[in-house]
Amino acid sequence: MGDVLLALSIPVLVFGGGIYAACDCWWRRRHPAPPSPYTHRAARLAEQDMLLLAEEIVDDAYAALGPLYDAPAATSTPRPDGPPAALSSRSPRPASTPDRAPSPPAAVQKP
Repeated sequence: MGDVLLALSIPVLVFGGGIYAACDCWWRRRHPAPPSPYTHRAARLAEQDMLLLAEEIVDDAYAALGPLYDAPAATSTPRPDGPPAALSSRSPRPASTPDRAPSPPAAVQKP
């Protein structure tokens, strides 16, 4: 009789574990846990650190390359062919596009 009870106890335990898992799954779907405030706080802190690092990179790049983008100082010495550069009415370059139409798309380059 002891062997029969032992042999029947295994399917009962498996069936009981399945019932427990199904009830646990149903309960967790009906009653989800609230989001953890620590997770949100950690995400905010990581975002702030990333923004500070990006600002530092941009500031360093501007400090290094800023003089390249500054407008050259106008010289007040007269040019041999006319008025000083500050008073010249001609622009050194023509306008990039005379109208506001979009430029044609660039050609596709094959790798």
